[in-house]
Amino acid sequence: MSVHRSAPAARPLVFAHRGGAKLAPENTLAAFDRGLEAGADGLELDVRLTRDLQPVVCHDATLDRTTDATGPLRAYDASDLAGVDAGFHFRGPQGDWPYRGRGVRLPLLADVLARYGHLPLIVELKEADLELARAVVRLFAAAAPSRACTGSFYGPPLREVRRLAPAVPTGASGWEVRMALYRSWLRWPSDGVPYRALQVPERREAHRIVSPRFVRAAHRAGVAVQVWVVDEPDRIRRLLGWGVDGIITDRPDVAAAIVADLRRG
Repeated sequence: MSVHRSAPAARPLVFAHRGGAKLAPENTLAAFDRGLEAGADGLELDVRLTRDLQPVVCHDATLDRTTDATGPLRAYDASDLAGVDAGFHFRGPQGDWPYRGRGVRLPLLADVLARYGHLPLIVELKEADLELARAVVRLFAAAAPSRACTGSFYGPPLREVRRLAPAVPTGASGWEVRMALYRSWLRWPSDGVPYRALQVPERREAHRIVSPRFVRAAHRAGVAVQVWVVDEPDRIRRLLGWGVDGIITDRPDVAAAIVADLRRG
């Protein structure tokens, strides 16, 4: 199994963040299809467990913000989600509700892997629970996605993925990102790191993370740099000029057009 690529990439990839959250209801098949139609190379998505321990694609711990249901996702079995409207709160550019009542649902990770497993995927584990990591590893073993990478801010689930499935590429945890940043400042070598990608914001509060030096240090270690969430054209161009390997964006249409323009020279 290979991740979308270790650095340096032959060309930068555009990942539709939650499927392209400004184009369609986030983390749904509607969003994933729309993001790919807009020109994304791959998808970034978030995963949590239901009460019956099924990995479901959902960013928040509760359903209130993105669906017509309320309460924690963990209070629902996977079968309960068939009646939940995941397009309920998405507002279109005209201030309308174009997906409300149109059968948009929260997908199971298994369904996403079956449909998009041939594409570059970033599967973000939103819980520190090791059971989530184990469930995702089981699904990966069954579906054999060819270009998927697991990511998480939390160290324990990433370590569990690495322990159970060493061939599955992972991103760096929050602590590992911090150490990579320190090493880039001090010009210390980063050989032998356990991750294949650094999925990072350009800045965190007052601190800059992504810089030309940071990208060069990652590439020396054979690690890809994928930056989230970048929607503004000037930022996309700047980051691509620094040599980042991936743009994770809510506007894959904008990012894909810029990448195509740069490739044309």
